[in-house]
Amino acid sequence: MLKNTFRKWWDLRLQIALLGLAVTAAWGVRQTQGAPLFEVYNWVTRPFQANGSGQEQLISARTQELQAQLLESETQNQKLKELLGYVSAKKTKGIVAPIVGRSADHWWQQVTLGRGSNDGIKTDFTVMGPGGLVGRVVSVTPNTSLVLLVSDPTSQLGVGITRTRHMGFIRGKGPNQAVMEFFDNVPNVKPGDMVSTSSFSQLFPPGLPVGKVVSVDLNKTPAPEAVVEFSAPMNSLEWAVVYPHSKQAEQKASQDRSSAPEGGVKQP
Repeated sequence: MLKNTFRKWWDLRLQIALLGLAVTAAWGVRQTQGAPLFEVYNWVTRPFQANGSGQEQLISARTQELQAQLLESETQNQKLKELLGYVSAKKTKGIVAPIVGRSADHWWQQVTLGRGSNDGIKTDFTVMGPGGLVGRVVSVTPNTSLVLLVSDPTSQLGVGITRTRHMGFIRGKGPNQAVMEFFDNVPNVKPGDMVSTSSFSQLFPPGLPVGKVVSVDLNKTPAPEAVVEFSAPMNSLEWAVVYPHSKQAEQKASQDRSSAPEGGVKQP
C-alpha cells in the first residue's frame, strides 16, 4: 500500500515538473521569438548546408568553364572558316600559320608565327591576314617565324592610291594606323581612297591591299600626308597566311625551268 501511494505521488510530481518545463519553454520561445531554437537548428544542419552550397558552387563554376570553352571553340572555328575562304580565293598557295607570340613591349611591332623553315617559310616572305597586308618575315627558326608588322614605325613601304595611282610611302603609327607621305606636292587623294603596295616597293609585291585613307593634310610640310587605317585587324590577329615574295617565286620558277630538260618537261 505504501509503495503504491509513493509511486502515485512520484508520477504526479513528475507530470507537474514536465508541465512546468513545457510552460517555461513555451514562454521562452514566445519571449525570444524562437531564436534559440533557430540557432540550435542552424548549428545542427550547418554542415549539410555548407556541403550543399559548396557543391552548387562547384557545379556552377564548371558550367561556366564549359560554356566559355564552347564559345572559344565556336569563335576559333568561325575565324578558321573565314581564313580558309580567304586562302582559297588567292591564286598563290600560302602557308597558314597561327600567331603564338606577341610581346607586350612590341605589341604593334612584331608577332611570332607557329610555323618556320620546316614548313617552307623563309625570311622576307610576305605575311597577309583577312583584309590585307600584315608584314614580312624577318627571321626564321625550324618551327617559328618572327614577323615585322607594317604597323611598326620602322616598317616603311612604298604604296599608292588605288583610284589615282599617286605614290608615296607609309610608316606605322600603331595600333591600327599609318601615315602616308606623298611624292607629289598636290596629290589627288580623299578620305575613303584605298591604299595598296606600289610597284616601287622592294619588300612586297605590288597591288597588295594595305588600308584606306581616313584623313588628309595637304598643308603638311615637307610633303602632304594622309592617315591610313589598315584593312587587316592588327589588334586582334590570331592567324596569318605566309606567301613567298614575288621575286623569290620568280627565282624558284626560273630555277625549275633551268633544271628541266629540253622541251620544258622536268625529269622525275
